[in-house]
Amino acid sequence: MKDAKAYIETGILELYVLGDISHDEKLEVEAMAEQHPTVKAELREIERSIELFAAEHAMEPNEDLRDRILNGLLTNFADDNTFAPSHRSVAEEAKVVTMTPPQNNFYKYAFAACLALLIASTVVLYNLYNRLEETNTRMLALSAQSQQYSNTVSMKEEQLKVFRDTSYRVFNLQGQGKTPDAAMSVAWSPNHKKVIIDLDGLNLPANDAEHQYQLWAIVDGKPVDLGVFDAEADPKEFMKVMKSVDKPQAFAVTLEKRGGVPQPTMANLTVIRAI
Repeated sequence: MKDAKAYIETGILELYVLGDISHDEKLEVEAMAEQHPTVKAELREIERSIELFAAEHAMEPNEDLRDRILNGLLTNFADDNTFAPSHRSVAEEAKVVTMTPPQNNFYKYAFAACLALLIASTVVLYNLYNRLEETNTRMLALSAQSQQYSNTVSMKEEQLKVFRDTSYRVFNLQGQGKTPDAAMSVAWSPNHKKVIIDLDGLNLPANDAEHQYQLWAIVDGKPVDLGVFDAEADPKEFMKVMKSVDKPQAFAVTLEKRGGVPQPTMANLTVIRAI
């Protein structure tokens, strides 16, 4: 019986795996593998090593070469059909790469721009509001001035009417009793029955907030109320139209409670003039 170790060292096992031995040598190797476990194990180890070597150095054959070989084999068997080139689907493993998105400062800049725009708009609106307030104040002042001017023009026109209307008669009322130096003028038109007092030429003692002067007309011996006025009138008012009266016999003024009274207080008679 051959020694297993010496038999392994002859190199015949490698030739067996490569298929480079005769039929008798092949039978001998298989018999030794059955008789000696070490030979069988060595044979398996050689086969595994050769398979690993082949797998490591294997080369993928060209697709065209594969097709030519298959077509050649079929031609040898008198088959006119040829294989169409096969197309293998190669699934490439997708490599998952965790990517950190680049930092985007667009929203920061957009927010900053919006904030700046809001502040600028607020400042502009505030300035516009102040200008509108100033304009409104000026317009109110101009409106008041315009109204005063209109009133002045109206009074001037009324004065001109009095001066131009020859139907008006002017009466100068003289001071009485406690107010001997008091004086004022009253214009009356018999045609229009209108009564106008001259505020610009008033010379009456100043009245307080609780009293006013009241103008009276004596008609058929009875006093008729023609309205009230203040001694210190608006300097822009030159004349004041009082209540109308027909056929007065005299004009008189008394100091009464503010707003006037139904009957004159004769103790407070200030000025009077008979017609």
